[in-house]
Amino acid sequence: MTGRKHLALLFLCGSPIAGCAGHAATFAAGPIDPPPPPRGTALLRMAMMRGHAEARAAVGLPPLAWSDTLAASAQGYADEMARTGRYVHAVQPMDRTRQGENMWRGIRGVYRYDEMVGSWVAERRDFVNGPTPNFSRTGRWRDAAHYAQVVWRGTTAVGCAMASNGTDDYLVCRYAFPGNVVGQRAY
Repeated sequence: MTGRKHLALLFLCGSPIAGCAGHAATFAAGPIDPPPPPRGTALLRMAMMRGHAEARAAVGLPPLAWSDTLAASAQGYADEMARTGRYVHAVQPMDRTRQGENMWRGIRGVYRYDEMVGSWVAERRDFVNGPTPNFSRTGRWRDAAHYAQVVWRGTTAVGCAMASNGTDDYLVCRYAFPGNVVGQRAY
């Protein structure tokens, strides 16, 4: 019995051991699950733009512009991760064509887009605006690196895409210009 069913029976019957046979059939159909979150390219774009804009506004930075070119690049890499199951940052050139990159992975069809970008923004709790890589209260730059990229003052554009395999969703956002530049502060 799931926790939700047990709790519902407890409230209906007053006790989990109170007989309750007449009510048990009401819950025999299966677990109570929320419907899957809505999906689609337009919804992804809207959620990513909103999440980035709110985080940037909170520190006095302008919103990013959406880039279809960056979104296409992100799509290519999200597709590759979904196909291979490898969750690692892309190898990129160390020249002016380099793009910033945030990635997210979770169980397929469970998380909303705002929760995905929200996980990056939540790293703000560990962020201090020190020079890269010293921007984390924990001393581990990875604990605040996604957030630092979201609020990087030199970044002007973002493009995001998602791909899925049988078990996982992979979200990739690409940024121009890349953040987390060693020795520089986010803003």
